[in-house]
Amino acid sequence: MNGVIYPGTFDPITNGHVDIIRRSAQAFGHVLVAVGRNPDKETVFTMEERVQLVRDATSDVQGVDVEGFDGLLVYFALKKRIRLVVKGLRFVSDFEQEFQMAMINRKLDSRLETIFMVSSETYTYLSSSVIKQIITLGGDVSTLVPRNVELALVDRFRLGARA
Repeated sequence: MNGVIYPGTFDPITNGHVDIIRRSAQAFGHVLVAVGRNPDKETVFTMEERVQLVRDATSDVQGVDVEGFDGLLVYFALKKRIRLVVKGLRFVSDFEQEFQMAMINRKLDSRLETIFMVSSETYTYLSSSVIKQIITLGGDVSTLVPRNVELALVDRFRLGARA
């Protein structure tokens, strides 16, 4: 398989994630969005729910496939025959952690390369953690996440629907 792999927990997927997916699809032709389990994170949505939310949020983007995976990214990428990982960067602080992961991945499989895509200015402040904090405190996330994600969050937290 050609193209790139864009890994993440996506709990939930944000408009910033969708922007990186769109731009990656334009640049590389094919993006495999790899929805992973992170044992250090307690997620709001199950793996299956996150995969479906990402599929629905990117259904209008050509060249995008979405799959869930367990374990190390390098092994999943090897199984899928993808050698290029895309990671979005919002701030310099993101670079430190992502650089470390890229180096670890390269150590585990020297054929796996990581490229960094700078977030669009519109989305630099967005993160899944911020979305969850806003929604749990009753805030409006309608401009921050795809509509399907907003509805899922409202349902999950049993909040009144917003128009």
